[in-house]
Amino acid sequence: MKILVTGGAGFIGSNVVDEYVSLGHEVVVVDDLSTGFEHNVNPEATFYKVDIRSKELAEVFDKEKPEIVNHHAAQISVPVSVKDPEFDAEVNVVGFLNLLQNCVKYNVKKVISISSGGAIYGEAEEYPTTENYNPVPLSPYAINKLVSEKYLHFYHHQFGLNYTVLRYANVFGPRQIPHGEAGVVSIFITNFLNDIQSHLYAFKEKPDGMIRDYVFVKDIVNANVIALKKGNLDAFNIGTGLETTTGELYREISNQMNENVEPIKGDARPGDIRKSCLHIEKARKKLGWEPVFSLQEGVRETIDFFVKKAKEGL
Repeated sequence: MKILVTGGAGFIGSNVVDEYVSLGHEVVVVDDLSTGFEHNVNPEATFYKVDIRSKELAEVFDKEKPEIVNHHAAQISVPVSVKDPEFDAEVNVVGFLNLLQNCVKYNVKKVISISSGGAIYGEAEEYPTTENYNPVPLSPYAINKLVSEKYLHFYHHQFGLNYTVLRYANVFGPRQIPHGEAGVVSIFITNFLNDIQSHLYAFKEKPDGMIRDYVFVKDIVNANVIALKKGNLDAFNIGTGLETTTGELYREISNQMNENVEPIKGDARPGDIRKSCLHIEKARKKLGWEPVFSLQEGVRETIDFFVKKAKEGL
């Protein structure tokens, strides 16, 4: 199949592209390189440096005519969305609408759209949280991810566009950008490598940090492969169902790297939620997907990646 991957030069998107290429698919990458890197793009993929908000996107669709669109391009930072909600909406809503309009115009068979199980549910009363829980998003980023799902419902109802929504937990792994709250694993690793003290943000009543569901990128990639053929017109949590505090994560990384540096404690930031953990039984039953990498295994692979990168001077 011919698959167009937006954000295919970024952390998760480029890993997905690599797997699609290895499976023999023809892959087209669209990325504006605002947070991605051209060296992440698989050499066998066709690359276009294009912003999903631009009119140039239509030219890519007209030339390539993809059968499947995998949408990873996004403004991914919760604090940035709080500081600049208009920018978040421009990318995550207006850009997405531009993409969907082109999907309809050029007869795309299916959209695999990436949402955020780690954010859209808010401070969920149901915990671990299932897909049936009524989301109460607490940041513009989370609001706009939920809005994007609603637009998918509309585009199916109005135009018959098929889709699968993957609601990610907190993803980590090789190529993760060590910036912003989304990249906490890579931030901790990079700071240890550079002898920089890390910050650990927490609510006062939970001094060991926020509780999150950390899922390794290779498990995420597998979900994107399965979604090519399964999960039509539905949304799925993609996580581990396991709780990890930021402090526990920090200690796991420091132990594996044989480092003993205390982090700088700081207050929770605007938009932070206290705990998030996803119920993943629906993905098991309907997609036949489940995570196979433990936190320890994923952290080890991620450390190895950044150590090698540091040695190569990249």
